[in-house]
Amino acid sequence: MKFTKLAIPALLALAFAGQTLAADKFKVGYLRVMDDAQAIVAHEAGYYKKQGLDVELVEFKSGTDLIKAIVGGQLDSGVLGFTNAVAWASKGADLKVVGGAQHGYHAIIARDDTGINKVSDLKGKTLASQAEGSTADTVLKGVVLKDAGLKPDDVNVMGVSPQVAVQSLVGKRVDAAFLFEPQASIAQLIAPVKQVYEIGEVWPFPCMVVITSGETLKKRKDDVWKSLDAQKEAIDLLQKKPADASKLIAGYFISEPTLKTLKKGDIPRETVITDAIKSQTFSPVLNQKEQARMQEIANILQEQGSLKTRDGKPFNVNSILDLSWQKDRKL
Repeated sequence: MKFTKLAIPALLALAFAGQTLAADKFKVGYLRVMDDAQAIVAHEAGYYKKQGLDVELVEFKSGTDLIKAIVGGQLDSGVLGFTNAVAWASKGADLKVVGGAQHGYHAIIARDDTGINKVSDLKGKTLASQAEGSTADTVLKGVVLKDAGLKPDDVNVMGVSPQVAVQSLVGKRVDAAFLFEPQASIAQLIAPVKQVYEIGEVWPFPCMVVITSGETLKKRKDDVWKSLDAQKEAIDLLQKKPADASKLIAGYFISEPTLKTLKKGDIPRETVITDAIKSQTFSPVLNQKEQARMQEIANILQEQGSLKTRDGKPFNVNSILDLSWQKDRKL
């Protein structure tokens, strides 16, 4: 096929136009857990588009992989546990926590046949949880087990994804699991298990936050703020109209239209996810109390040896906070 001299510049213009459009995309990373529901709802409800953003949602299997993508410049922002930002920032990564997301819901779900009725009963048992160094792992070992008088090596902790944790629980490969929603609810519906503990009831903390790089915040501040505006609107929907939000995101968590349960027959997936949403506390802001709790968790990380500063001093969480969006919005 031959191209005229006139056609070649036109084709080049189209090619460069395509590159411009791709560069304008705003990439948001998320994990397929209820803690990240605001990012998913904002996309499915069209809230990002409403703010004039062309957002691409990128799913990750772990917060570690997600934070690597932000550090490497493959993502503009992500909703994930803030311990990831602390760990990488202590090594010199230019990261910023710019908004809140979800308060820590982590439930210990135990098989009925294990005799586990409280946290201390986990001694000598096998527990499925998140990867070592994750926010879940940090609070599990530094708060949950410690408060029950257990040492980390008193329990055989397996670091797996929430989905694998549920499968391991159902398949009796573990005695219990430390789960997010909706996996905690799903497990209780499909297997003979029970909830014996939920950290949010006794030690509330900001689990998931919105993280970006300092470079992205510098170059695309307006877009970062627009994404936060969209996610705030999504949080409003999650908090005020959970059934409506469920219709948008239920398919992300349960592939079939109904969930076959142990005692209640088939239940519409929207019902399961609505109940899971209601168990959560979402918030786009980080108040003073939550910031203090974040510092506590950073201190726990240092005590565990997962976080080391160059000068050996306590890591200052304020060094990675940029809450100018919530101040500007007077939230």
